[in-house]
Amino acid sequence: MTKVLLIDDDVDLTTLLQEYLAEEGFEVTATSDGRAAIAQAAANSIDIIVLDIMMPDMNGIDVLQRIRRLSQVPVLMLTAKGDDVDRIAGLNLGADDYVSKPCSPGELVARLKAILRRSGSASAATPQDSLRAGELIMHPGTRTADWRGRPLELTGTEFSLLEVLARHAGQLVSKQDISKHALGRPLTPFDRRIDVHLSSIRQKLGMREDGQSWIQSVRGHGYQLLQDR
Repeated sequence: MTKVLLIDDDVDLTTLLQEYLAEEGFEVTATSDGRAAIAQAAANSIDIIVLDIMMPDMNGIDVLQRIRRLSQVPVLMLTAKGDDVDRIAGLNLGADDYVSKPCSPGELVARLKAILRRSGSASAATPQDSLRAGELIMHPGTRTADWRGRPLELTGTEFSLLEVLARHAGQLVSKQDISKHALGRPLTPFDRRIDVHLSSIRQKLGMREDGQSWIQSVRGHGYQLLQDR
């Protein structure tokens, strides 16, 4: 069973989500203690985390920051409706996605399953499964990547986004196509998830010798992974 760690101090919501997730086949552990959640993430005892931003003692942003120092476990944030600052901060720190509260249990489960599909290992990987774009080598079967001969640490969502660009290296890919192929859903107006995740990937790739970013954006059109010169 997929193990979910639910971090939220809202007792009523937590009880509702625990029951719904259990019916969907998830094994759920709930806590309102951010430090306990960090310890569980470090122990690699869970498959995915649902993390509320607004919590007492240690807020969700601080918890996420600590978790990302220790683990790349997928994280879905629960945020207040319209709170773009927390959403962007969370995505910048490596959260995979977010859902606005109040949310329906069905939407939450759908998002969890989508994240797990993106971050989970595929069945059997062989050397032929590797995808190469210049000095970038991606292994979709194991969801791992190498950049310039060294492992490239990516969250599940970051891997999916970069894979789409790598399959079309040197070509402009629209944000709508990136969203459909990497995230499995159409892009909605004012949704900045892709921009924030790709900004994180840019930082991890570093700069080219000519001073340009490896991932170029064309305002209003999309993104392009540059090829080696």
